[in-house]
Amino acid sequence: MKILLTNDDGVDADGLACLGKALDGELYVVAPAAQVSECGHRVTTREPLRFRQLGDRTWAVHGSPADCVRVAVRYLYPDVSFDWVLSGVNHGGNLGVDIYYSGTVAAAREAAILGCPSMAFSHYVKKSLSMDWNLASMRVREVWSSLSVQPLDVGWFWNVNLPHLQDTEKAPKLRYCEPCKHPLPVAYKGEVGSVRYAGEYPSRTKRSGSDTDLCFGGSMTASRIKI
Repeated sequence: MKILLTNDDGVDADGLACLGKALDGELYVVAPAAQVSECGHRVTTREPLRFRQLGDRTWAVHGSPADCVRVAVRYLYPDVSFDWVLSGVNHGGNLGVDIYYSGTVAAAREAAILGCPSMAFSHYVKKSLSMDWNLASMRVREVWSSLSVQPLDVGWFWNVNLPHLQDTEKAPKLRYCEPCKHPLPVAYKGEVGSVRYAGEYPSRTKRSGSDTDLCFGGSMTASRIKI
């Protein structure tokens, strides 16, 4: 199986290594050279895209996650038929309306636009808890095993979010759900001639049974998204 990996936290991010560790198969990595979080579905068409090879089937692109998928599928590996394109694991949740802002999700969406089956993986983060990427990798493998064997129509992709749990909590179950449609908490603090975003992600409104509600409640969530 040939799998293309990318993300929006950058080619050196722990989450990308976590994703690769969870998978078997022939892995190709084409990821941003630096962090480009919350860039949405930005693509580069009016200036050159610089890239460099870091290793066997590993490339860093000075562009967005969507750029990385485009460059990989149409330029670097035009003769490779990717079985899957996977994006993540993002350091932070991409729940509900986050899918419109997220570079991680945009990469999976771009892959779907190009006709490739795809998934976006993100890990909700509680500031009071440390990250365990080895545990996250085990959970990615569990979700991957469930989702990769399910039919996925052209033009659809999966958006997956992992919860952030204490070691003493029960292992999370995978729940299929719809993305929450409530807006993010949007607030600003004023400064001299500018404002700074001050919305608190954990305080967002959660529709019962939605991805935000279930992930915040300790479940792994999977939402099937249509372009």
